[in-house]
Amino acid sequence: MPRRVQLLPHLTAKELKDRYQQAQDPIEARRWHLLYLVNQQWTVKQAAESVGLNYDYAKEIVRRYNQNGEAGIKNRSQRGKPSPRSLLTLTQQQELQQALCSAPPEGGRWTGPKVARWIADKTGKQVWNQRGWDYLQRLKH
Repeated sequence: MPRRVQLLPHLTAKELKDRYQQAQDPIEARRWHLLYLVNQQWTVKQAAESVGLNYDYAKEIVRRYNQNGEAGIKNRSQRGKPSPRSLLTLTQQQELQQALCSAPPEGGRWTGPKVARWIADKTGKQVWNQRGWDYLQRLKH
């Protein structure tokens, strides 16, 4: 029979259950659920199968929880992501807003590529068409 892993008492069983039921991040919710089941005397293998995790990954989650408590369960993929930087200053965004009220220089309707060219002309930077579309949507045109 597999050896049962003991969790260090960072949190009570009720707190573990509350964490998995109230977690906003689905990755963290699954990790908390795994820990709750292990705390309820399930083997790591049984708990991993129940929540749909790989056994080795589940052991790593238990190890990180025992070493670091709650901090070991946080979804680290969310940390350190650079925030998207705006291509345009507020003044330039206002200029674009005004430009969108009239026809584009090429004629027709404003499109993502046309907005991207407008931004490139203003900033001197290469701009992907998708960013033009993003600004078109952001400025509700």
